[in-house]
Amino acid sequence: MIEGRLPRGIGVDRAALRRAAAHFAAKAAARGRVPFREVAVVLQDDAFSAVTHAAINGAEGPTDVTTQRYDAMPGEADGVYGELYVNAERALAAAPRRRGWSAAKELLLYVAHGMDHLSGADDLTPRGYAAMRRRELAWLRSCP
Repeated sequence: MIEGRLPRGIGVDRAALRRAAAHFAAKAAARGRVPFREVAVVLQDDAFSAVTHAAINGAEGPTDVTTQRYDAMPGEADGVYGELYVNAERALAAAPRRRGWSAAKELLLYVAHGMDHLSGADDLTPRGYAAMRRRELAWLRSCP
């Protein structure tokens, strides 16, 4: 499920974003050996990002993506349920600083990163960060 507004100039439409999110969820599910059941991708701007970042992680200011994972409710199948709060405004601002990189690619990287977190990966150490980045870039390259 994709919620929120895709800003003008982002360079990706909802259908392509939905396909990419499904691709990354499948990759993350295989990595974490747990099925992804339902993940909502919520597009946001810096102001909304700052609110969700504070509410979920207790951190100040906007960020690229904030993840929230939920346990299955009674009667639901085990697996990953969650939300990715993806900052489209940040993708638009960050892309021009990367040579040969589009805002669409930056946004998709945030979605891949969030799915990686939902699978249990963390980037709290330099080694964890590097492993996540390598994996997410490979997922981007393999994205239909």
